[in-house]
Amino acid sequence: MFDVPAEAYDRLMGVYSVQLASQLADVAGVHSGQRALDVGCGTGALTAELVVRLGPDAVAAVDPSASFVAASRERHPGVDVRQSAAEALPFPAASFDAALAQLVVHFMADPVAGLREMARVTSRDGVVAACVWDHAGGRSPLSVFWQAARELDADAKDESGLPGARAGHLAELSEAAGLHNVEESELVATVTYADFEEWWEPFTAGVGPVGAYARGLDDAQRGELRERCRRLLPEPPFTIEAVAWATRGTV
Repeated sequence: MFDVPAEAYDRLMGVYSVQLASQLADVAGVHSGQRALDVGCGTGALTAELVVRLGPDAVAAVDPSASFVAASRERHPGVDVRQSAAEALPFPAASFDAALAQLVVHFMADPVAGLREMARVTSRDGVVAACVWDHAGGRSPLSVFWQAARELDADAKDESGLPGARAGHLAELSEAAGLHNVEESELVATVTYADFEEWWEPFTAGVGPVGAYARGLDDAQRGELRERCRRLLPEPPFTIEAVAWATRGTV
């Protein structure tokens, strides 16, 4: 679902994730003099924020997508970017002061194992922080798309049941991974679209579950979904406000 060009991801989700990056880094308390790891770095929105705060030599990043790793390496020279899943991080224990995962816990094959690995590579009293869209609460950037899909297809499987996507669940996963003093908060990102096509086009690029669903439809079904989305959205220009659950825990 994420073996796509970096630019496709940027158009769909990057416009939101760049806004979350500084907020998640604040949640984790990232500051000068630390070393930090970006787990599931994608195209590098959070990596960029960490570089601003710490410098490239103090930042490492991993992602399972080869195209995203390539993009992050190109965009952030000097950062140690590696292709890896969260559940098997290629770093020794206690390598970092903070490990962060932005919009990725819900896609981990084993979220508890992934968070536990993040804790393993973080030093004692260091911070593990993560955020996930509030899909279950209908407050994600993808909520209108999935609402339209469900109205047309009762079998459409949206992202509301993914790990961490409902209130309190990301905190539960963090505690199950052995983190201490876990706190949950909300992060907010807003994007304004000049017209409907600017909003719709990124959904057709095959990015993530929404892209896979859209590409799995025939032309008539996709056209019907498109028009249903148009009716659910306000008249352009319109603004989408998206909310993510965020957690912070200590090792």
